[in-house]
Amino acid sequence: MAKPAHKTQHGLPTREQILEFIQTSDRVVGKREIGKAFGLKGQEKIALKKLLKDMAEEGLIDGKRTAYHRMGGVPKVTVLRVMEIEDGEAFAIPDNWEAEEGATPPRVRIVEDKKGNNRHAALRIGDRILARTEEAGNGWRAHVMKKLPAKTDGLMGVVELDGSGKGWLSPVDKRVRNSSPIADLGGAEEGQLVLAEPAGKSPRAGVKVVEILGDPLAPKSFSLIAISKHGIPNVFPEETLTEAELAAKLPLDGDKREDLRDLPIVAIDPSDARDHDDAIWAEPDGKGGYNALIAIADVSYYVRPGGALDREARKRGNSVYFPDRVVPMLPEILSADVCSLRQGEDRAAMACHIHVSETGKVSSFRFTRAIVRIAEVVAYEEAQRRIDEDEASENLRNLWGCWKLLADARSARDPLELELPERRVVLNDQGKIEEIAVRERLDAHRVVEDFMIAANVAAAKSLESKTAPVVYRVHEPPSREKLVALREYLETFGKKLALGQVITPGLFNRMLKDVTDESEKAQVMEAVLRTQTQAYYGPANAGHFGLSLGSYAHFTSPIRRYADLLVHRALVDAFKLEQPKPQGKLPPTSGLADKDRENLGKISDAISQTERRAMEAERDTIDRYVAAWLSGRVGETFDTRITGVQSFGFFATIEGLGGDGLVPVSTLGSDYFRYDETSQSLTGERSGTSYSTGDRLKLKLGEANPLTGALKFVPLDSDGNPIEARGTRPDYRSKGKPGGKGKQNFKQGQRGRPKNIRHQGKGRKK
Repeated sequence: MAKPAHKTQHGLPTREQILEFIQTSDRVVGKREIGKAFGLKGQEKIALKKLLKDMAEEGLIDGKRTAYHRMGGVPKVTVLRVMEIEDGEAFAIPDNWEAEEGATPPRVRIVEDKKGNNRHAALRIGDRILARTEEAGNGWRAHVMKKLPAKTDGLMGVVELDGSGKGWLSPVDKRVRNSSPIADLGGAEEGQLVLAEPAGKSPRAGVKVVEILGDPLAPKSFSLIAISKHGIPNVFPEETLTEAELAAKLPLDGDKREDLRDLPIVAIDPSDARDHDDAIWAEPDGKGGYNALIAIADVSYYVRPGGALDREARKRGNSVYFPDRVVPMLPEILSADVCSLRQGEDRAAMACHIHVSETGKVSSFRFTRAIVRIAEVVAYEEAQRRIDEDEASENLRNLWGCWKLLADARSARDPLELELPERRVVLNDQGKIEEIAVRERLDAHRVVEDFMIAANVAAAKSLESKTAPVVYRVHEPPSREKLVALREYLETFGKKLALGQVITPGLFNRMLKDVTDESEKAQVMEAVLRTQTQAYYGPANAGHFGLSLGSYAHFTSPIRRYADLLVHRALVDAFKLEQPKPQGKLPPTSGLADKDRENLGKISDAISQTERRAMEAERDTIDRYVAAWLSGRVGETFDTRITGVQSFGFFATIEGLGGDGLVPVSTLGSDYFRYDETSQSLTGERSGTSYSTGDRLKLKLGEANPLTGALKFVPLDSDGNPIEARGTRPDYRSKGKPGGKGKQNFKQGQRGRPKNIRHQGKGRKK
């Protein structure tokens, strides 16, 4: 029988577990009820009595039978779930709210503690916290005590039946190892994917099925799992949809917009793009340079600050793209229709006019609100084919000509050049996997990317020229700590990294260029990648290290990124591009709200979080598709590359396909393997066999779990046979500090994945 969820390793619950149990109980709770719920006996009951006394002295409980005062429905100490982040402030509701039908749970604002510690700043939508609450004016506020494990992780899973016919919920999240007993199947059958919730207040009550999702391996299940696990909002409130319909009817006033409908502007996008928010045009200036235009969907005209559309867009932060669906930031009537730059239709656009000199420098730029009519929407592959086969129109040839100048300037700037292959999942009409491959990188992608980067830089510099607020896209240089770790790692290859010099992207590029051995180059590239910081949004400019740019903002994708929408609004204010006030119930302005100006830092933090949430969800879903694709190939041998090494084993990915799989150290044979943190390697004491990050080797696929996305590999000997696993695991000590507690250089984490440093103009697939 599974242990109760609240029970600790030694039997006695923690303070937080006791408080959470009391808060979720539907009756008065005292020592007896707590002891019974956690199955305490003998000395554990005595220890519980002392613990409760200590908690009373600390003010956590009232010292009687109850652990809090009900205080009008919100307990003094309670578990809250973060539901939204508005203007950088987190708001939550009680995690277990029971009220009369139609009553809404109280909205609780999470604040800093009395010492000024901003513990709520790291909170994300969907997080569960233990908090002290208090009534404040017309509402409630809470002080964070502790962040709790995500309860939803184990509440989506597959129904399994044991020998007695009892149901168990097998979680789809690989981090959740234990199944939960099912008290109420709700009509679900074995093998079905379901959503469940706690069956009662007691930790031993198990779970009950509340929704049957069906076949876990059916089309769309993988993205549904990710949406549920990461708490991604995927249903628009009725008021948001109503406002979207009103906004879609806004007229395009030709008198207030620059008319660019005669220009043959082209949108170059993925063949399966669901929305088109950018298009480009260029023509020679007769002096060796080009006049160019980057037309971006004028989302700020339709989505105005303070309205229902704006609130929901900010809450979502960005669109989330899965192989089988998109969870859009904006309702479909806007994202896929009115705001999308569709071929042959008049559309509102924010136009960035630039002049590119013969040396590739953007010598001037200006912004206008315009009406455009896209001449053609063409796929990357088709645009590239026309260029390669000399079938391109003059318009496309001009775009390539202008790009070559921008590319020359980019080369002179010497931004970071790392090979970051992107996996592409191709589904057939039935939603089944047809192919998984690395997305081909064409010049057509680079053309669009460099035009977008030019527009993003122009937006940032234009706002700076007006001393207007900017939401920058920031990618800071590597920290000294990471550079020291990199230097130590490179020394294991006999290479040097002088830290006294100015660290630039070009330094890393030259370092990689000097490595001729492909295996060694892969290892060095992994190390350089893990040295990079994570890109984020913020109102303070710290430059973009990866692009080697001093000022950079996101301007080119307002349909799918809230950061870009904020930049558009700032441009509207700075350059007086406001349109006539709309009639009806829509907010009057399309510029920045005063409240947003004052809270750009908090808003930037919130949308940086939603971006990371989306990336994790997209990555998890791709992993599940890869595991599903490989589930029929268990037992086959693959060419792999090691992506991360830890004392417990190493992670490897299949070349050209992806998918991280674990090779436990216990499967490497009878030798004792020591973990060297500096070189990120495992080395056999007797054999001298070494496994290091970047190494290429053949591995046999032992397991592929589509529900969790987890892979497991089996190591092979020199004859291609599985290595006989060791019966017991030895003591693996690193060569760092005594006791194997040496500093973790290039910490891999469970997945062995690098952090996000996305910086390109379009950034992510549509």
